[in-house]
Amino acid sequence: MFRNTFQSGFLSILYSLGNEPLQLWSCQTPKEGEEGYENNEAHIERVADDLISSTVIELVSPNLSNTYITCPPHPQRTLGIKLPYLVLIIKNLDQYFSFEVQVLDDKEETRRFRASNYQITTRVKPYITTMPMRLDPGWNQIIFNLGDYVKKGYGTNYSETSRVTIHANCRIRRIYFTDRIYGEDELPAEFKLFLPVSS
Repeated sequence: MFRNTFQSGFLSILYSLGNEPLQLWSCQTPKEGEEGYENNEAHIERVADDLISSTVIELVSPNLSNTYITCPPHPQRTLGIKLPYLVLIIKNLDQYFSFEVQVLDDKEETRRFRASNYQITTRVKPYITTMPMRLDPGWNQIIFNLGDYVKKGYGTNYSETSRVTIHANCRIRRIYFTDRIYGEDELPAEFKLFLPVSS
């Protein structure tokens, strides 16, 4: 999708305030007979978040494995994003949550990294690494150093990101890639999460 695009600075793949925030994503919710289907327990929708006075994307389900969004939407396509830092601005809903990033390394091997708030230990297997993630209450900025994870997990170098999948349960403000870690004062205004100042 982005392989032939000049990539530097910031590359956003989801922004909840956009006209069509899920334009680059496919959405999966439970089918009839699956957990979460009855009573519309599971959903992916745009909602208002009172804390930040903004619309966000909400993924909620009693079974996070059958409720997710994935980018790109077509299974045979890949993102082709070479920027090594993935940043997610996510709200902790105090329920199980996970996300997965699929990357290509310099040996042309596909590696997957899955982070979740219910896993206790890190497990490195030949093609997937699963790891725990601690979320603070409320809104979180997760910075995922893909180059570092590929090097530590597999001893190879990061080439590009192929796919990003976000599972329930969370709220999303923005998902983007950067070429480096930026300080708060360097971020463009639309990439910042403005939390209310407590008095």
